Amino acid sequence: MNIASLSRIHIDNVRNLQQVKIDTLRKVNVFYGPNGSGKTSILEAIHLLGMARSFRGSIKSLITHGQSQTTVFGELQPGSLPLGIQRELTGDVTLKLGGRPVRTVAAMAEQLPIQVINADSFDLLTGSPSARRQYLDWGVFHVEHRFFDQWQRFQRGIKQRNMLLRRGKLSPEELAVWTRELAACGEIITTYRRAYFELLEPRFQAIIAQLAPSLAGLELRFRQGWDKQLSYIQALENSEPSDREQCYTHVGPQRADIRVLIGGHLAADTLSRGQQKLVVCGLKLAQGQLLTEKGRGRCTYLVDDLPSELDQQHCRLVCEQLAGMKAQVFITCVDSEDVAAVWPVADEDEFTMFHVEHGGVSAVEAR
Repeated sequence: MNIASLSRIHIDNVRNLQQVKIDTLRKVNVFYGPNGSGKTSILEAIHLLGMARSFRGSIKSLITHGQSQTTVFGELQPGSLPLGIQRELTGDVTLKLGGRPVRTVAAMAEQLPIQVINADSFDLLTGSPSARRQYLDWGVFHVEHRFFDQWQRFQRGIKQRNMLLRRGKLSPEELAVWTRELAACGEIITTYRRAYFELLEPRFQAIIAQLAPSLAGLELRFRQGWDKQLSYIQALENSEPSDREQCYTHVGPQRADIRVLIGGHLAADTLSRGQQKLVVCGLKLAQGQLLTEKGRGRCTYLVDDLPSELDQQHCRLVCEQLAGMKAQVFITCVDSEDVAAVWPVADEDEFTMFHVEHGGVSAVEAR
């Protein structure tokens, strides 16, 4: 099982972080300082290292103004595995793992599974289904190694089918070729997603019972993207007239969703912001727990401004869950005590704090 964690990170030209080197990363890393100091940019740099993109804004906005490229280097322990990324304003990307170039972001993501808990995480409840599909597929990718090839196959297939539909005049035989292709890989993708969801849901329920016992009626439902009474090939055949008329594929895994309900109503319409954040934390923590249980390693958690929307008691409950998972955690806050006061007592070798100001980062004495 991969239990590697980042031991150091070097950041060049990520927003106001022009040259930052941190060689003393531990299990729990707290970055505190005033707003605009660069705390969130550190989390962005780690996310860039594992996912080759920012979790906020475009790459152009991520690269320090006046610079043409950004570079982030990290090292995973044990094993001293180096990984690095360089992204340029032109869009060019260079990825390296173990000192050698790699072609896909998937190779980086496998080594550094990242979960983000920040203001944008509310999209899991309030955003479009695409945010929840992305969440679901992150989990399936990390626990089912056969998923990614089928997902890529489906993306190619639906692109080709939609191109044919937009072309207008096409023979039934031509369309049938891509309909069969979509049906085959779409069924496999959905089987993987459903199997993962059935493992995830009880773990989420157990965690949310600890974080927010008052939300005992919370329910997750998986929607596959077409009538569950039909096979996917049947659903595609039934929707063919409307597909031809509107020139795109209406049904399939590309329309899958997870509905989060309480008392039969959408949680997004019912819960307070604080309750929503606890649900989001529960969803993210459940994925990390499942990843470890399936022998796929441990998540690296990037938690931006944990105290926002949560009182001290609920911050403590989230921190207890994170500590219990033994995940590597990077947390930002304005005041060092915002996290130090709620994190469970930890070995000094596991907990460290950094002060961030004007794009500079300095290690400080832990508690």
